[in-house]
Amino acid sequence: MKAMILAAGLGKRMRPLTNHCPKPLLPVAGKPLIVHHLERLRDAGIHEVVINVSYRADQIVDALGDGSAYGVRIHWSHETTPLETGGGIQKALPLLGKAPFLLINGDVWCDALPIFQALKEPDLAHLMLVDNPSHHPNGDFGFNEGRVNQTDTPRLTFAGISVIHPKLLVGQPEGAFALAPLLRAAMDENRVSGEYFTGYWVDVGTPERLAALESQLH
Repeated sequence: MKAMILAAGLGKRMRPLTNHCPKPLLPVAGKPLIVHHLERLRDAGIHEVVINVSYRADQIVDALGDGSAYGVRIHWSHETTPLETGGGIQKALPLLGKAPFLLINGDVWCDALPIFQALKEPDLAHLMLVDNPSHHPNGDFGFNEGRVNQTDTPRLTFAGISVIHPKLLVGQPEGAFALAPLLRAAMDENRVSGEYFTGYWVDVGTPERLAALESQLH
């Protein structure tokens, strides 16, 4: 299985830290946040990684190179302007191929990569769900007997780690678009599975959360 790390965002919520450093390169526990992802992918047996870049792309490419220093092979997908989650994935599909792939938001921290199993027909996605953090108390989706939906309560938070089938994006026009509406449509067709992860996870979206994570890891 291949993996894709989303790293093309502007990092607006992380300013001023991202004024001169792209968010994936912000240090956590002595190394860039994105390097933790690369090392966990390698340890999970995933060695082909696609990374999309836009804001300060050259800094990210120069820092990570071809990935050999981390035991992976990186394929770069360059975006002139950020294409949002869905558009970024769509542009990278020629690098990802036709098989389901692991998708990771570049700005989350997770102490494990628990999901990289094959999707079961006719599912289009498999989501990792976590308890709702204080900054997102109402969660994102319902979860019932291994299926993700929009209606059940209590709701859980999407961790930004998933397995995606390229068919989820079939028929979408080129350009910027969000992935979430496609996931919701697939949920309404009962084509999204999920799992509940109870390990340590953080949405590293603000300087305060980055500082809290750094403190937690030391």
